[in-house]
Formats: sequence, C-alpha cells, structure tokens
Amino acid sequence: MTIRVLLADDQALLRSAFRVLVDSEPDMEVVGEASDGAEAVRLAKEQRADVVLMDIRMPGTDGLAATRMIGADPALAQVRVVILTTFEVDDYVVQSLRAGASGFLGKGSEPDELLNAIRVAAGGEALLSPAATKGLIARFLAQEGTADADRDPVRAERLDTLTGREREVLVQVAAGHSNDEIAERLEVSPLTVKTHVNRAMAKLGARDRAQLVVIAYESGLVRPRVE
Repeated sequence: MTIRVLLADDQALLRSAFRVLVDSEPDMEVVGEASDGAEAVRLAKEQRADVVLMDIRMPGTDGLAATRMIGADPALAQVRVVILTTFEVDDYVVQSLRAGASGFLGKGSEPDELLNAIRVAAGGEALLSPAATKGLIARFLAQEGTADADRDPVRAERLDTLTGREREVLVQVAAGHSNDEIAERLEVSPLTVKTHVNRAMAKLGARDRAQLVVIAYESGLVRPRVE
C-alpha cells in the first residue's frame, strides 16, 4: 500500500526538497502541498492523506491549530500528523501531541529519519522513539506543575474503564517500551500486547501511542520524573 503524504510548510523550497525525497520512495507519494494550516486541513480531507508533515509555525492557521482541527474531525481519523520543528523541546510540540499528533521530528533530521518517521506514523506508532516522546512530555508536565493526579479528573475517571492488564500495558507504553519489550516484561505475546494497546486507545479515545503517553501522564497514572 502506498503511503499518501501531505506537506504543510510555508517555505516552498523546503516543501520541494521534501517532495523529491518522499517521491523517490516506492512505498509513498506526495499528494499535496499546503502553505498554511487551513489549507493543510482541507487538502488532508480532499486528497485522503495518510500522513501530514506539519510545520508548527506558519502564517494564518498555524500547525498547532491545524493539528487540533484534524484530531477533532472524525472524517480525518485515519490521518497521522508528524510535527516538524527546529526546537527539540518546545511547548507547542507537546500541545500538538495532546491535540492528536503522532509525534515530532526536528527539521535537521537525516533523510532516512524523515522517511522512517512517515512509515512509523502511517503504522500508528509514536515518533520517533516512544522514549523520546515520553521524556519530552514528562519534562513539560513537570515544568507546568501538572504531576498532581487530579490535574485532569475526566481522563483519570476514564482510566476506570480499563482492565488491570490494560492499565499495566499503558504504564509500559508511557515508559517508552515497544510491544516486543512489553511482551517480554509481562510474559505474554506481542500480539496480546497489541490487542491491549488497541483496546486502551479505543476506551480512552486516543488516536495512537503518542496520545496514550499523554493520557498516562495527564491522568496521573504515571508521574513525571525529571532527571
């Protein structure tokens, strides 16, 4: 299956470079380019994009607002957003993850990293490594003073819908472990872990693993630990 990629960046030169890179891969193609967030949302729907490479700072509707719009639209439930940023630790990045982005990637990343990010996002995983995303969220929440378990009582209450095993798996996901690693730790099969992850996402309204990490911290299930 070919991964349909949408490029959203206000710099035409950068979009051109991304297009050449993406179109050079046999398993993906660029289906559109947007110079602002509003156009990105429109094209994501019109072109049935699988992954949007979203610049976070654009004129008009920025990447953060566009990500929220995509995350709130049931018609775009299949769309995965990868935030492109020049800042590895950025408040807006975490807000984007909360809004439904699958993760973030620095604009200075190597071409192979960008292509891998697209494939990982299309597969429903968090970017780039779950541990990096988890670390970013933990630092940000700790800076906000949001480690208190009652910070988001609604999300904390929704945790009650999870089974004991699903909660256990969610803690492992928030710790940055892959399905294979979780399977080894809990002495179950990777397929069983995947089933628990999918059920937890459905019950908590998470689009992917990145949002599960956010929910685990915001609900108080996992507390931030800043090194």
